[in-house]
Amino acid sequence: MRKPRKAPAPNLLQWYAAGHRDLPWRHTSDPYSVWISEIMLQQTRAQAVIPYYARFLRRFPTVESLAAAEEEQVLTLWSGLGYYSRARNLRRAAQQIVARSGFPRDFESLRALPGIGDYTAAAIASIAFGLPHVVVDGNVLRVVARMENDAADIGSARTRERFRAVAQHWLDKRNAGAFNQAIMELGATVCLPRNPRCPVCPLAAQCQALQAGTVAQLPVKLRRTEPVKIEGILLIVRKGARVLLRQREPDARRMAGFWDLPAPADLPSARTGQRFGEIRHTITHHRYTLQVVAATAQVPRGPFAWFDAEKLCDLPLSTTARKALKLATVL
Repeated sequence: MRKPRKAPAPNLLQWYAAGHRDLPWRHTSDPYSVWISEIMLQQTRAQAVIPYYARFLRRFPTVESLAAAEEEQVLTLWSGLGYYSRARNLRRAAQQIVARSGFPRDFESLRALPGIGDYTAAAIASIAFGLPHVVVDGNVLRVVARMENDAADIGSARTRERFRAVAQHWLDKRNAGAFNQAIMELGATVCLPRNPRCPVCPLAAQCQALQAGTVAQLPVKLRRTEPVKIEGILLIVRKGARVLLRQREPDARRMAGFWDLPAPADLPSARTGQRFGEIRHTITHHRYTLQVVAATAQVPRGPFAWFDAEKLCDLPLSTTARKALKLATVL
């Protein structure tokens, strides 16, 4: 492995200190709060996370309160964020933390908790405890690829590990938490996947890709999964002020316990009426386009229930149900 170029930490930290996005989780080094924010930020934009983060900490201000919560309470607060296994893992991890009488304070113990991978363990370890572990995700891989002008495939585990070693070499071990937040901020706001803002980048003078004119070609990711496009229909069935919902089956791994709108296959006798429009939803490489339609139907036996429209916000609704109900102005 070639030796990484001079570490950019001083310029990066000065740039970050001079001004960055004012995000609520950046005002604390409390490991519980940092952990909640990092889990919520997985696969989710920062601006979308902000209201969920505030509500979650109001309802569960301590790891003990989260550990004692019913699963449905946690899922209800998570409803709309997607990737619901994150919420279940949070609760499971909270119970393990309480059982061991304290938040783990080293990378390996953090990594062993449910739902925590290398990135999240490094973020908590560095921000909450000042430990010298670098965070590496898509943002960081992009910064490394451009700084080093390295066209290796970031879909390769070998390349990701090599890029991690480069970032670890850059890490300011005395300010690990600040460095990690700074490099993430750089990737999120300046070193963008498309139309990067090179003229305002604090690392422009050190960026080998900028000097070589290859910024737009980096990073390289050769192994791409073609998106699977799925179309469907969601039915809005009402009885006065109540709305019909269907509960996910108990053996549906990641969405068990959530409430969803029925589809035509769930209600064979349904007669459709007004079309409200369509919603779009993406889960990994699956892209859903769902028509939202009013309907009347005889409700068969099964996992169905009527709910007052005003109480829908108190339920763990699937993301597609929440989007569809808002489109139909029920929520």
